[in-house]
Amino acid sequence: MEGVTTRHGSAPEIVLLDLDGTLVDSAPGILGSLHAAFAELGVDPAPGAVGRHLLGPPLYTTLPAIVGDEETAAQALVTYRRHYADAGLYDCTPYPGIDALLRELSAGGVRLALATSKAEVFAEEVLAHHGWTDLFATITGDSLDARRPTKADVVAEALRRLGAEPGNHVIMVGDRSTDVVGSAAHGIACLGVAWGYAEPGELEEAGALAVVGDTTELGHALR
Repeated sequence: MEGVTTRHGSAPEIVLLDLDGTLVDSAPGILGSLHAAFAELGVDPAPGAVGRHLLGPPLYTTLPAIVGDEETAAQALVTYRRHYADAGLYDCTPYPGIDALLRELSAGGVRLALATSKAEVFAEEVLAHHGWTDLFATITGDSLDARRPTKADVVAEALRRLGAEPGNHVIMVGDRSTDVVGSAAHGIACLGVAWGYAEPGELEEAGALAVVGDTTELGHALR
């Protein structure tokens, strides 16, 4: 794949990166913690309600439909976060080639910024666990009290921390339509990754600049 350019006609100087489904496969830790929370609360979700399709948007936006009411959803979220903080957040595996690519981009002068809908405190722990903290100019996520409920809100905060103008030599990399739509709200194109949690055709339909099949292809696109 040929390298991408920003709307200013140059290679991106800032790369905003999603976390779950983009840098790491976090499904075992997230879904395992969710099942543990449901078991503790005696919640029995409908067959097929809990799966990889849930990963991406904040759980507080998806839990009410699964458990049936806002009160139970709030209890489930608190219980989930306890299980996730204890062990689940460490049950995630970097996708092949991601570690080397992050280090190469950082060493090459690209400013990397995390832009995730995961709670920021958990995102910081995940990056630290994999030894990536120092590679990122900023680590931006949602707050525990949901002050940044959309990916557009997260991207806005990341840009503010970076002191970057929206769309100015910036590109997003993510695995769900929310990444595409959230970055587009700021005039930023999004490269989709095919190894994450999107449904077939989801990224293309949302307007992703391109969808890459592996980290080698992603590296070529970003150089």
